[in-house]
Amino acid sequence: MSGNSALFPKAPYAAVGTINAAIVALAKAFSDRGIADGVQVNSVLPGPVMTGRRQSYLEHWAPLHNLSVEEATARFPTEAGIARYGTPEEIAGLMAFVVSPAAHWMTGTTLRMDGGEVKSI
Repeated sequence: MSGNSALFPKAPYAAVGTINAAIVALAKAFSDRGIADGVQVNSVLPGPVMTGRRQSYLEHWAPLHNLSVEEATARFPTEAGIARYGTPEEIAGLMAFVVSPAAHWMTGTTLRMDGGEVKSI
């Protein structure tokens, strides 16, 4: 899994964007080998999911911007153009599909699940 920063990098997140782009590129490259070996290789680009890591980030970021944690938490979805943060369970549901028999013919695919933050096909 990698986040939206893989395809839409921003200077403050250059390192994580580079790592995420590498994960997507590796998955696409390894999918060729996977086809030969009968192994599916896909990647998922989750958007802003409320995890302990995100909560910790907001707790650090908020005071640096003269905001309460609650204000910072509420601000991001609006600025990102989404209704709310995603949940780990929602990403898990997508992952369950990706490894299910229903997705057996899918390989070399990058799936975005981000609440509509990035409009794409």
